[in-house]
Amino acid sequence: MLRDSLWIIIVTLLIINTFGAIITVFSQKRDIATIWAWLLVLLTLPVVGFFIFFLIGSRISNKKIFRLRTQDMRGLEQIAYNQRQQLEKIEELLPIPDSASELVRLFLTSDDAVLTRGNEIQIFTNGFDKFNALFEDIEHATHHIHLEYFTIYDDKIGNQLIDLLTKKAQEGIEVRIVFDQFGSHGQHRDMYKRLRDAGGIVVPFLMRRFQLLTLRFNFRNHRKIAIIDGTIGYIGGFNVGDQYLGYFKKFGHWRDTHIRIHGDAVLSMQSRFLMDWNATAEAEEVLSETIEYFPEIVQLPGLAMVQIVSSGPDNDMKQIKQGFMRMFASARTEITIQTPYFIPDAAILETLEIAVMSGVRVRLMIPDRPDHPIVYRATQYYAKELIELGAEVYRYDGGFLHSKVVSIDHEIGTVGSANMDIRSFVLNFETNAFVYDPDFAARLEDMFEQDIKDATKLTIEDFEQQSFWLTFLQKFSRLFSPIL
Repeated sequence: MLRDSLWIIIVTLLIINTFGAIITVFSQKRDIATIWAWLLVLLTLPVVGFFIFFLIGSRISNKKIFRLRTQDMRGLEQIAYNQRQQLEKIEELLPIPDSASELVRLFLTSDDAVLTRGNEIQIFTNGFDKFNALFEDIEHATHHIHLEYFTIYDDKIGNQLIDLLTKKAQEGIEVRIVFDQFGSHGQHRDMYKRLRDAGGIVVPFLMRRFQLLTLRFNFRNHRKIAIIDGTIGYIGGFNVGDQYLGYFKKFGHWRDTHIRIHGDAVLSMQSRFLMDWNATAEAEEVLSETIEYFPEIVQLPGLAMVQIVSSGPDNDMKQIKQGFMRMFASARTEITIQTPYFIPDAAILETLEIAVMSGVRVRLMIPDRPDHPIVYRATQYYAKELIELGAEVYRYDGGFLHSKVVSIDHEIGTVGSANMDIRSFVLNFETNAFVYDPDFAARLEDMFEQDIKDATKLTIEDFEQQSFWLTFLQKFSRLFSPIL
């Protein structure tokens, strides 16, 4: 009798769990692959699966999405409008073939991304060099400093940054910081107190400031940008923390890519920052008059043409993913990719397959160690698939590879916060610089060649010689690709 009652309770709970899973997954719009992945989690892990969904699968509130979507593009509205009206003249501006003009048109249409000229670009692959340059530029700021980072840790380099910003705020310089609370492992009120006391404003992205923590794993602000006086900007893969200087034994040398831009592209970065700021800040901190943050650069310092492109869950266009696909589809000779996480969706993988079959040399470089075990096993699975398609895959052995770089045909290159994975395509707020300049693309490809000296070229035999357990983990992890 007791056993029968127990079975009735178990069956009832399973039925409730099943209906709950279906209602939960279909409550909001999701693509088919994501629906099946979450159903797998919720049905195979009764009760526990709902807790995982709450952490990872819960979406950002419609109210917050509305605040982001209704932000007007700041400072560049008329330029973007004019460029859209004169798309046929884009070819006259660009120094490289049709592949560039097609990409420019795509971003103008999907993201209002202004094509900027006269940019001087410096590339950093070492955290010490990047932070030394950033700190020097902050030291020379005369009007404002705007920072937006996924991660700002309360550690040695994090406090050095806040000390410098506090000093500048005391000098009367406007200091604003947007950070992601989840990526930064908290709000670090004690660290920011001295900066706030000096007049700086620090806000967690789309979060209440009194909220102690966020349990939402997805829909994070993964952007990493800095703007000084509207004339100098930084964008790329480095966050703010000691591990990005190679101080953590777990990761060893931290290999990343970040760029410093001096030129009109900084105004596009400023526009992105101000939109995020106004969607996040309290009513009294919103910036309605912003013309002073868009200074005219009288003498353009460089030659590179740049578009700053953003994407995120506030827009269904997936602009950066579309940009990657357009680059892969238009490549004629070579594609190089560096990414810590290679978890492509079917569209990206098929585009790369077409490129390989068309005779384009495709090269991918991934890390030699995981920072997220399940994600790394899925990366290994897709790396093997790419090798089977005929591409070259390298495992970087010189430390942890966190670089997010794509280049094609020695002509176009992109550096930013977006990884080559579904999370960056759909779940995170990202920003990349797309650069139309043969010299810049050549420098990215030269760095790839240098990294090969510290890398191992992977083969199918390497995967066939793995243990059964490791192969199983890779295949199993791949099932969760849409939600990793």
